[in-house]
Amino acid sequence: MSIRFEELAWRPTPLGEISLRRRRDPRLDLDVYEVKLDDEFLMSSLFTAGEIELARLGLAPLAGPRLAVAVGGLGLGYTARTALADDRVTSLLVVEAVEDVIDWHRRGLLPFAAGLATDPRTRMVRADFFARVAGGNGLDPDEPGRRFHAVLLDVDHSPRHPLHPSHATFYTPDGLRRLARNLHPEGVFALWSDDPPDPDFEVTLAEVFPTHHSHVVRFPNPLTGGHSTNTIYLAQTPP
Repeated sequence: MSIRFEELAWRPTPLGEISLRRRRDPRLDLDVYEVKLDDEFLMSSLFTAGEIELARLGLAPLAGPRLAVAVGGLGLGYTARTALADDRVTSLLVVEAVEDVIDWHRRGLLPFAAGLATDPRTRMVRADFFARVAGGNGLDPDEPGRRFHAVLLDVDHSPRHPLHPSHATFYTPDGLRRLARNLHPEGVFALWSDDPPDPDFEVTLAEVFPTHHSHVVRFPNPLTGGHSTNTIYLAQTPP
């Protein structure tokens, strides 16, 4: 039987103190992995439906047989693993700002993410996703100007609630236009949000992308006995 609580990793970062912990939930009879930034919970292995749907919905509109995908924010790895489960994905670039998060995967601290770091299609780079977009040289530090068929982003709580004030300009028309330059024609930008669909952000998406949709993902919440929701925004560049 697992011990009741264990802090697996901890590190101060420019965003705050980030930690990975594992706790045993006796009511659910399972190990729960959680990521905290200071005293705020960022993610939990109890709630992964939104992260999984981010990849599934983000790749669904694409028709190509060989897809290059970029993921902004590694976290517990559910979005990246779901992308790799699509046989059309031939390369996956993961852009993660915190080296320690990458290290969690390389050290095998997350058993449910086994194989992600060693998959030959995967490359993890320590970089600030938002700074890479703003800089104009592309998301791949080794290949300036590289384009992707899909960019899947899960870093901030929502466009209205970024983890850091510097991220806010990304969610403007100019920020999204810079992001769109990293996509192939008919490429997909998919964004996870913890908030309900935001009409103002939908208007912003419409200024940049001719096609956009907001999907509400509903999933059971074992802590409340009810349901919770996330939002996945999908936007596609023109042909």
